[in-house]
Amino acid sequence: MSERYEEKLRQQEARHEASCRKCGACCGAFDGDPCVNLEGKPDGTFECKVYENRLGPQVTVSGKRFNCVSIRDILKRDYAYSQCPYAMQGC
Repeated sequence: MSERYEEKLRQQEARHEASCRKCGACCGAFDGDPCVNLEGKPDGTFECKVYENRLGPQVTVSGKRFNCVSIRDILKRDYAYSQCPYAMQGC
């Protein structure tokens, strides 16, 4: 990958991070079986307890195993979260 392309990807990821409203939708907050690392906050937002090391094998509250992927990969699969600013902005 060229250095210029890698920089473009870093900038795009930074924009995604800045857009996040911490709704928890992409981590299962609304589907009844969220990631065990998803923590609800008093203000109604959510936070990942292992955010910096989240990518890769994880488990849901019910014990289902899954691979956590970047939001960019989730959006490539056309998941639509009505609360998600990434989806609303067409990132």
